[in-house]
Amino acid sequence: ERERTEAKDWTGNQRSIYTTLGASNHSDKDRQQHDYYATEPRAMELLLAEEHFAPIIWECACGEGHLSKVLEQHGFEVISTDLIYRGFGDPEPLDFLKETLDDFEGDIITNPPYKYALEFVEQALNSVQPGRKVAMFLKLQFLEGKKRKEFFLHNPPKVVYVSSSRLNCAMNGDFEKYPSNNAICYAWFVWEKGFKGDPIIRWIN
Repeated sequence: ERERTEAKDWTGNQRSIYTTLGASNHSDKDRQQHDYYATEPRAMELLLAEEHFAPIIWECACGEGHLSKVLEQHGFEVISTDLIYRGFGDPEPLDFLKETLDDFEGDIITNPPYKYALEFVEQALNSVQPGRKVAMFLKLQFLEGKKRKEFFLHNPPKVVYVSSSRLNCAMNGDFEKYPSNNAICYAWFVWEKGFKGDPIIRWIN
């Protein structure tokens, strides 16, 4: 079984062995504060039609498993973790911004909390091996911002797949209550660790 380690800095250095914290005691109020928007499973299908990934995938903000389940159906071995346990994946909470998996050799795919999207991308790139991929489902406006510009100049995505038709992210995973979210455009941002070229923009959906 892979060991979790605590990240001491963004470079991945000086990691110590992860210590089991026990079951989560988060209240419903706490859960609502963690920016949980579940991803329409079709978004995962669209990405898999365009990209090849390693046999092992870490879904590090798995929620109720909307993306993980699609990956499993396609034959991937999926490690599903989250800060809050929502009835799917590893019941032991894992704070992705502070912890990682020791000797992880696969790819990372997730829809991160948008408030911490840049931090998630940075941590994901620190958590994969050279040549491995990180795919993040993000608002298209993630391309904006001076801080993100500096990050992109040193860590350009290899491909950005823009969804030409709107895909849905439902608050708290309630797709019946939030059946559509047509005001927001999403894209899959795909990094390959070590890539230093110009990003390709493609359209899906």
